[in-house]
Amino acid sequence: MRFHIITLFSDSFSSYLNESIISRAIEDKKIKVSFYNPRDYSSDKWKRVDQKPYSGGPGMVLQALPVIKAIEKALAKVKGKRRRTKVNPRNTKVKIIFFSPGGKQFDTDYAKKTAKKYTDIILVCGRYEGIDARVKKVFKMEEISVGPFILTGGELPAMVVLDCVARQVEGVLGNFDSLEESRISSHDVYTRPEVFEYKGKKYKVPKVLLSGNHKNIENWKIKSKKV
Repeated sequence: MRFHIITLFSDSFSSYLNESIISRAIEDKKIKVSFYNPRDYSSDKWKRVDQKPYSGGPGMVLQALPVIKAIEKALAKVKGKRRRTKVNPRNTKVKIIFFSPGGKQFDTDYAKKTAKKYTDIILVCGRYEGIDARVKKVFKMEEISVGPFILTGGELPAMVVLDCVARQVEGVLGNFDSLEESRISSHDVYTRPEVFEYKGKKYKVPKVLLSGNHKNIENWKIKSKKV
């Protein structure tokens, strides 16, 4: 699984990608992450990529052409990978995701289908007041929202999508049974000690988890997950 991220701020991904499970997945070559900065494709002397919106209004809008060229570069990299490895084009499928507050709601089911069907995902991160809408007319892409709220840019949504899709790739979690969404599991989890005290009150692990009765434990997990 290869992620191609179109962003002005690639450094904002560093701390997340260089830690824990995602970092290990990159090191083990289970996933690959590449960045493309629209500024690198700007024809402006000062590498400017934003302009005032037509019809007025506050803020600035990312220009279409620098973003289009960044996406083209990502697509060219995918094609180059095909040629170098002599991969059948039918085995290389690309999805372009455009983050938008009005887009389709992203969820785990979407992540599963994406991981199963596609080899390359291009994530287009907007900033300021957004990206010139004509970009969506040049490429076939899907508008996605990670929730009913507005964020400063598309970088956080891109991290959410990358994380959720990457964990669907076999080998990323080490033990594929670690997928919480694929097993019977309560949203509440407990570990040692069995009892601890805080401000004079004792907090205990539910007795059923200490019983050794697997049937009762499974029933408890099912009931707890529904709550």
